Amino acid sequence: MTVQQILILTILLIAAAMFLWDRWRHDMVAMCALFACLVTGLVPAAEAFSGFGHPAVITVACILILSSGLKNSGAVDALTRFVVPAAAGPTLTITVLTALAAVLSSFMNNVGALALLMPVAIQVANKQSLPPGRVLMPVAFGAIFGGITTLIGTPPNLIVAGFRQQAGDGSFGMFDFAPVGLPVAVAGVLFMGLIGWRLVPARKPAGAEGFDTGAYLTEAVVPEGSATAGKTLREIDNAIDEIDAQVIGVVRSDVRVTAPSRGWVVRTGDILIIEAEAAALASTLSTLALTLVEAKTPPKPEAETEDTATAPPEKNPAADESMLAELAILPASLLVGRSASDVLLRTRYGINLLAVSRKGQRLTARLRSLRLDAGDLLLMQGSPESLNDFASSFGCVPLAERQLRIPDKRMALTASGIMAAAVIASVCGIPAEIAFAVGVLASMIFRTVSPRAVYEAVDWPVIVLLAALMPVANAIETTGTADVIARVLLENIAGGNAIFALVALIAVTMLLSDLMNNAATAAVMCPIAIGAASQLGVSADPFLMAVALGASCAFLTPIGHQNNTLILGPGGFRFGDYWKLGLPLEILTLVAGVPLLLIVWPL
Repeated sequence: MTVQQILILTILLIAAAMFLWDRWRHDMVAMCALFACLVTGLVPAAEAFSGFGHPAVITVACILILSSGLKNSGAVDALTRFVVPAAAGPTLTITVLTALAAVLSSFMNNVGALALLMPVAIQVANKQSLPPGRVLMPVAFGAIFGGITTLIGTPPNLIVAGFRQQAGDGSFGMFDFAPVGLPVAVAGVLFMGLIGWRLVPARKPAGAEGFDTGAYLTEAVVPEGSATAGKTLREIDNAIDEIDAQVIGVVRSDVRVTAPSRGWVVRTGDILIIEAEAAALASTLSTLALTLVEAKTPPKPEAETEDTATAPPEKNPAADESMLAELAILPASLLVGRSASDVLLRTRYGINLLAVSRKGQRLTARLRSLRLDAGDLLLMQGSPESLNDFASSFGCVPLAERQLRIPDKRMALTASGIMAAAVIASVCGIPAEIAFAVGVLASMIFRTVSPRAVYEAVDWPVIVLLAALMPVANAIETTGTADVIARVLLENIAGGNAIFALVALIAVTMLLSDLMNNAATAAVMCPIAIGAASQLGVSADPFLMAVALGASCAFLTPIGHQNNTLILGPGGFRFGDYWKLGLPLEILTLVAGVPLLLIVWPL
């Protein structure tokens, strides 16, 4: 071996050890590896940051932004309600939820797909009297499986496609991964839904619900055209019973009816007083097709005061830059004993009061006239600056960040249409990075993702990780190290047999992906795959596809994939719990994947 080859191998081994040590974030380790290659001359200075312009990196960033639009608009919430059966046993429910996770992650970031379905999974587990982990792990793994079916499903696929393009064979298409990935994903989902979830250890969750804020009192109006109009309260209660929400009052013509009869027929324009947990608010509003009163049709101040006469023009807190926040009222707060109308929330601060939670008490007053008390929790909507100013001025404390979304049917349809158009464009031959970059621009124009939120939606450590490792991976190839590793792999493990080499490549890739970031694994293994194919004199396509399959299927440890890490606390899992379901899945992937690779991508 040459000095350069020894140097690059040493850097890779140290980087792998740092990934496993997990004391430094993955992007920091990747940057260290890049700078080490610069210092040793393995990567020219002019190419140090070339990875930031790599098509795979651009595409990953764009997918994260478009996924944010789907999430925040409520599009996925609506799909979940439509697909998941309302009354079914654990086997059917887990199978459907796992399949939904796989479908979603085919076209959006798989971590984002899991984040959207986690509250649903926990709710399903409670309903079925199951430990949350027995639902969370299949859903997390289902999202991983879904990623292997399309070009944009997971970063390793984009990386593999990028290496194929660099090799001069052109990039893989949007659905080139499906002939192998789809059957493997279907087999994995069916196994987990029918058998696998029973293999998951029953653990007590570690803070699965986060902090407990109690139920919120929310006012929602029945808009024109809502399917809720004409239904009785009994029918409405049945519709939202699974969401753990209930209607506790109705306002008609400014007259509040407390504890109305269950036979009360709701009309357009009625305001329903709903009691629901914070996590259930979005589902309740979407299920009943309601609109938050304060968010859309806020009442005017009851009496104009000197303050209102000199106040600036009313702001619109429902504008594109708005966000939701939960604020707790401190004992010395200026809000104690005052109502939203008293402090002129909309006129002075451009803020909507959407809901109030007073734990242990059933509130009876209207939101605008409710006298607030110390310890009350307020769900508010406004710009970040307005919310911060208000919290500071009135003695409120923001609670821990929580995923709260107000569904918007128009935005959901727009976000879905933009994503579909970007996918279709990439299928029609437009480069994926361009198609999805245009999709991001469209999202900003149509405000499915606000300009402020665009950069917040990007997982920058992942972007830096990919960009930093691209030049390092090129150094593996240019120094001839990939050929050396491929030769060792072929001679000592595969014995020169292409099929054995393919099996070994998938197994080694899966093992590495279980121990380090899957994107990093793909970037390291792609040059080795191309080198192995060259040594054997066969097509590189099945070997590259083997890397894509193996890099994504990381099921043995909580550090192999971000999905695995996300469910660690909510599922109450230990490090050694994952292999009990993960090992059968990796064996299934290997057994099903190799024959499919040989059939679809001949050697």
